[in-house]
Amino acid sequence: MLPEPAAVLNPAPARPTEPSASPQPAPHQHSPRPVARIVDVAVHLPERTRDVADAERDLHRRNPKVAPRLPMVSRLTGVRRVHVADDDQQASDLAVAASRTVLDRAGLRPQDVDLLIFASATQDMIEPATSHITAAKLGVRAPVMDVKNACNSVLNGIEVAEALIGTGRYRRVLVACGEMPTRGVRWDVPDRRTYAMSAAGYTMSDAGAAVLVEATGAGSGTGGADAFEDDLAAELARLVEPTDRPSGILASAFTAESQHWDVGMLPSGGTVNPRDPERSYFEIDGSRLREAFLALGPGPVGQALDQAGVTMDDVALVAVHQVAVGYLEDVHRALGVPADRTIVTVADHGNIASATLPLQLATALESGRLRRGDVVLLLGLAGGISMGAMVVRW
Repeated sequence: MLPEPAAVLNPAPARPTEPSASPQPAPHQHSPRPVARIVDVAVHLPERTRDVADAERDLHRRNPKVAPRLPMVSRLTGVRRVHVADDDQQASDLAVAASRTVLDRAGLRPQDVDLLIFASATQDMIEPATSHITAAKLGVRAPVMDVKNACNSVLNGIEVAEALIGTGRYRRVLVACGEMPTRGVRWDVPDRRTYAMSAAGYTMSDAGAAVLVEATGAGSGTGGADAFEDDLAAELARLVEPTDRPSGILASAFTAESQHWDVGMLPSGGTVNPRDPERSYFEIDGSRLREAFLALGPGPVGQALDQAGVTMDDVALVAVHQVAVGYLEDVHRALGVPADRTIVTVADHGNIASATLPLQLATALESGRLRRGDVVLLLGLAGGISMGAMVVRW
């Protein structure tokens, strides 16, 4: 069963004035200097939306003996609406829309990108890699690759970008995402079991996202005033606090419990079911998925904070993957995440898979809840299953 929605709101974050009484990992005396930073993030949300409760009523009319008459999914998850891409749009189109925004804001041209990573649970087709299609539409002439790990795809894409920047191979990486899970939702359900395995899909939503990752000190744009001011501010900060307040990706930790790979699937198109149309829809056991996530525990969160040399008291914003409003209460309790430092996006925008974390960052920036110098915890949860925690000083 899906959880009852919790009374989770979006209050303005209360900046802690006193240390938490709960034990925290001791920060390192000298945390490593970050090699990469997130310059900016952009999200593209399709204008067309679907009311989840109305969609459930229509589902009952189409499947009266199977789907419940009352809209159960919207009530139990707290999800009110989702975004739906146009019929002629593809995942790459949503990624391109967000990518153009983030490049324009940075004063960059497509040819300024050194590497494009398409990081998404969705793909245009099995071959070629959707990064090629995205790059062609965007006008990027650079190496490309796909990174795919369900709802952790963008977070893993940022991880790969940081690692490659750290080697010196690239200085500016565009992580582009196009999520279109609404294409995998089943609307004709033959029996109750199929309905139960399809129910989570009715809260899934489409979105594009883009994250621009650069080497620290690289500056953004083509050498404009904003880039100069950002780099000058960073240098001055290092003079004042040379070891304690580096800007950039401070640390990350990832874990996986892959024996649970079958709790959430879209099992068509590969070697298992190459041409079976009945397996081209999401099959998700919500109860097992919830239990598996909670069993992971807070290990990666504590590890990332410790490596970054910060505690939860230093964190201004926690961006966490969201599948239902009610799940957030479980996340707050199990992982020790303060509720007043999260932003609830799933109620009005649905589960947009790996574009969820970029949406929360973009929302926080637009509302003034995230400012330069703030510490952000990015917390990813994904089918497979996996968890990722990344600490960033904005």
